[in-house]
Amino acid sequence: MTQTLTAPAPAGPVPRAARSLAPDLTRGAMLLFIALANAANSAFAGQPGMDGTPHGLQRIVNFFLVTFVDSRAYPVFAIMFGYGLVQIARRADASGGADPGNRARRILLRRNAWLVAFGAVHGVLLYFGDFLGAYGVVGIAATFLLLRRGDRFHRLVVGLWVLQLGYLAFIAATLVTGAKGGSAIIVDSPNPSLAASSYADAVLDRLAEWPAHTATVLPFIFIVWLGIWAARRRVLEDPAAHRTLLRFVAVVCLGVTVLGALPYALVAAGAVRVDPGTLDAMAYLHAGSGMYGGPGYVALFGLIALRFADRRRGPVVGAVAALGQRSLSGYLFQSVAWTVLFAQFTLDLGGNTYIAFIAAIAVWTVSVLAARGLDKRGDRGPAERLLRRLTYGRS
Repeated sequence: MTQTLTAPAPAGPVPRAARSLAPDLTRGAMLLFIALANAANSAFAGQPGMDGTPHGLQRIVNFFLVTFVDSRAYPVFAIMFGYGLVQIARRADASGGADPGNRARRILLRRNAWLVAFGAVHGVLLYFGDFLGAYGVVGIAATFLLLRRGDRFHRLVVGLWVLQLGYLAFIAATLVTGAKGGSAIIVDSPNPSLAASSYADAVLDRLAEWPAHTATVLPFIFIVWLGIWAARRRVLEDPAAHRTLLRFVAVVCLGVTVLGALPYALVAAGAVRVDPGTLDAMAYLHAGSGMYGGPGYVALFGLIALRFADRRRGPVVGAVAALGQRSLSGYLFQSVAWTVLFAQFTLDLGGNTYIAFIAAIAVWTVSVLAARGLDKRGDRGPAERLLRRLTYGRS
């Protein structure tokens, strides 16, 4: 069954006054976790970006990053991306005129094609671990394959997530019964562009690294699909009407993502020693359970946004939400910062857990303050302005 998305809203970008708090607050806050992950990656020129033999407070930092950040931040943005696809289509459908369905498709295809271009520039010039290009490719696929499907079809994605949960439970049970002690430690998988001695060498490395990375993350279309499912029900536009669902998802999904990360996190903290086979199983469980951090964190921030629905947001919430409205600019700013701080041909501050952790918080804080300043002036972020101009034209 084909269903047309409709809502009483004009085509084009959402006016500031009409924006819901929950999506912006989620994006703004989770950019801190993106900063923590990418700063560590850049500082250690490899993934996941940590000292495999931690001492002192490094143990705590490693435990925190593995439990709450690594493989747990990007699914949030994948869900929000899927949510945004529906919102864009809904506004285009509501604009009226001849054949609004085709208008929505043209807008989405144009926007996602430009995202691929943004990703190529970002991935080659600044940071190989770009997700913008993958978002663009997935967005094009979702426009053709997912957006115009009926409710019965979209319920399939919930079933897929439940099936994946059962498989993770099987992996966890196998791990518990077959774990063996040993001396294996977490070793960073190197990224040559991050260890390059010159900018030219880094660009040459990223010419190969960016396409490979983009190809490996395309399966997150199943995470994007969950965002589409949520947007069709307006879960974040009206969190009060979905309070029970948000509580259930926050508890279950965050529980899964934390419990799934715990074995690997204990190894990262140096508290547990296992053999290489057990460590590989722990890493697989950690990565698989990470996808549940996406809906878990989104639901959590939806509930937090509810607390500010009928009251003054305050400067902190307002500033974080302002960054969420300018998340593309904030994300690109971070990549510039990592190049300046950690590349061998610039400040070369890498190799230190504490510096990477502090740098991530500092860069995110600067981006929050900058977004707040832009918001007070009524300005969009520079990357958002460019993308919207390319997508919608001068209007």
